[in-house]
Amino acid sequence: MWARPPLGLCRHVHGGTLAVPQFSLYDIGMAETIDGRPVTEEQIAAWAAEAEAGYDVAALKKRGRGRPGRGAEPSQVVALRLTVAELADLDGRAQREGKTRSQVIREALAAAAAP
Repeated sequence: MWARPPLGLCRHVHGGTLAVPQFSLYDIGMAETIDGRPVTEEQIAAWAAEAEAGYDVAALKKRGRGRPGRGAEPSQVVALRLTVAELADLDGRAQREGKTRSQVIREALAAAAAP
């Protein structure tokens, strides 16, 4: 159950009291951040103005979603089961070579499939 906040922290709406804080989270040290930088009231106002002006839907669709593709064709995700030892070997090689697991696996597959 919600406790009623002090009247100084409430807005009065149509003769009733709406328990909506009239302070910013910035006032109590709970500011939102993006990449570790505080989001300012000015930035929020700019985002709101941008949204109210409307967005170019074609430009938004063109950008795409998710990870960037590896080529012209869509990639397929393949599940692979490895033992703890195999995974440790894979991670060790990836770390030594400065690559991701996927890069090491793709290179191994390409080498195995080469004539």
